[in-house]
Amino acid sequence: MMNYEPTSHQFVCVISKKIETGRALNALGHMTAGLVALYEDKAPLRFQDYADADGGAHPSISDNGFIVLKADNSNKIRTLRNALLEKGIPFTDFTSTMVEGTYAEKHDRTKATPEAELEYFGVCFFMNAVESRELTKKFSLYT
Repeated sequence: MMNYEPTSHQFVCVISKKIETGRALNALGHMTAGLVALYEDKAPLRFQDYADADGGAHPSISDNGFIVLKADNSNKIRTLRNALLEKGIPFTDFTSTMVEGTYAEKHDRTKATPEAELEYFGVCFFMNAVESRELTKKFSLYT
């Protein structure tokens, strides 16, 4: 296992403030689950199992930081996404084409939409906390 501080790596999700709360939470869940799946070896992801005083299990909670930020619009998310691409940082994103319908319908809708026309609901990534703060310094906390 790598030797690192608990706060050295964090999850960062940037969500558009233009979408309603339910869609924001849906995008957040899908992106986070997809991002974890990208890390086959799971390093430096850390998960901890907890137990309460009664012996009840509370399994597999991430021990990494997790921050949710808001973007003013889709273009700000696109700009961050492009920066992540340029840096080779693994990420997941979620667009308006991925919201309703069967997988085939969502896939076809996304495939038929040029990237410049996609409405980004969010982007999620995992990286060194110091570097992520530099990338996201123009975003504020999602409240």
